[in-house]
Amino acid sequence: MEITVIIQSKIYEIRGQRVMIDKDLAELYQVTTGNLNKAVKRNIKRFPSDFMFQLSAEEFETLKSNLIFQNGISSWGGVRKLPYAFTEQGLAMLSGVLNSDIAIEVNINIMRAFVAVRQLISTSPADRIGKLEQEVQDLKAYIEDVFTDYNDINDDTRMQLELINQTLAEMQAQRKVNGKPRNPIGFIKPE
Repeated sequence: MEITVIIQSKIYEIRGQRVMIDKDLAELYQVTTGNLNKAVKRNIKRFPSDFMFQLSAEEFETLKSNLIFQNGISSWGGVRKLPYAFTEQGLAMLSGVLNSDIAIEVNINIMRAFVAVRQLISTSPADRIGKLEQEVQDLKAYIEDVFTDYNDINDDTRMQLELINQTLAEMQAQRKVNGKPRNPIGFIKPE
């Protein structure tokens, strides 16, 4: 699966903003969530509340109910603190904080994913429906072409089938002309 599609699946809408959760970002950046959050806390002045915020317990429960987090908050296997959510601006700022080759590549893909989501949302429903209708029409035309090629019999085969039918008809006509009945199958001889 393409990395942009994977990233798009990790963009959530929380508090009316499209955000990514620190756990998902850490996975993409190939670091631990704790190390990601430490880097953010060392540069906390770069992350005002409209760039990054910590989820409330209710928001975290909603994410858990959607199976984003399988475990809750506990000291025995779940997350210990409520996760942080980064807006698009926070992700751009995060690229300045994390300076590895992986972080740069992932951040470029994250920005592309946010642009793709924004473009998808900005298109009107009529445009999307028109596009879907066109795709359905193209698919129908393709299927019809495939089946006509599949069911199309070439001329040689058609001629052979006609010859077989003609021979069978001649054999039936010849039996009727002879007039004598056929020998029955079995052990009883005809009289």
